[in-house]
Amino acid sequence: MQNRILSAAFSLMAMSGAAMAQSYSWDLANEYGESTIMGQADQVFIEAVQEASGGEMTITGHYGGSIGYKSVDQFDAVGDGALDMADTITTSLSGIEPLFLLSSLPFIANTNADAKLLWEVARPHYEELFEKHNQVLLWATPWPPSGIWAQEPITSAEEMKDLKIRGWDASGVRTLSNAGSTAVQISWADTVPQLAAGSINSVLTSADGGASSKFWEFLDDFTAVNYSMALNMTHMNKDIYDSLTPEQQDIIRAAAEKASDAAWEDLEKRVEQNFEEMRANGVTITTDVPADFLEFLRQSGQEVYDEWLSNVGPVGQQILDEYAEKRGS
Repeated sequence: MQNRILSAAFSLMAMSGAAMAQSYSWDLANEYGESTIMGQADQVFIEAVQEASGGEMTITGHYGGSIGYKSVDQFDAVGDGALDMADTITTSLSGIEPLFLLSSLPFIANTNADAKLLWEVARPHYEELFEKHNQVLLWATPWPPSGIWAQEPITSAEEMKDLKIRGWDASGVRTLSNAGSTAVQISWADTVPQLAAGSINSVLTSADGGASSKFWEFLDDFTAVNYSMALNMTHMNKDIYDSLTPEQQDIIRAAAEKASDAAWEDLEKRVEQNFEEMRANGVTITTDVPADFLEFLRQSGQEVYDEWLSNVGPVGQQILDEYAEKRGS
């Protein structure tokens, strides 16, 4: 009898040890390159999870769209479980949930501090949307301020008319079109092929995005209009997250916080590094942008604000009001 009890006890211990030692392997998709600010934040997260879990939780990053998904597809793929997790430029998801357009509204955040404040104000609302779609929001990575990559400096309304320009979302396309350009929404993965084919002659994106894809092979100037500081958000399938123990969830959350901190801290020096690399490759960086041209661009984007508020409803104005109050504007 005693032997049977000891045998049963050892069996339970073995089963418990096996459960504790269960390993997990996940994929993280990102349409953008590993050298971008979001790609680097992903690496911080991946390494932190690996270390804190003692190797029991491993994540493989797939960059440059190499796993086969564009940002607009990643959202549903994570919700459905086709992807474990993804790092997605959420402004491309405005057709699914219009709130996701917030960080890309024209000139809504003019500084790094403004961009972070806007994220903090809106985060609870973002979290609700991800949960609604069977996902868990882990963190956000800011894009450095976006500008216009073109053959020459773009500093007037007249020069906007010559642009066949890529925008990353509907709001950018609307604003650029209102400013007189021929604007089209093109995914990141398709941008360089379109430049190479001559289908577009300019791109609205950050210095970081353009440098990571060597835009200097096609374009000679970056005009720093500081149009917006869009956000990428990293999100995880909720079924997977909920299946983890509280301790494992804590590991995921702590790693996400490390990735977030690294991204926001990297933002300022990232722009300086981008500019240095761009100049070394022959790109002229135009920072002296006339105030009347910036005002023209702001006015070109006004209907984007109006339409966004109409689509989002009262929560949109609530976010803008809280942001303005905390910003002191």
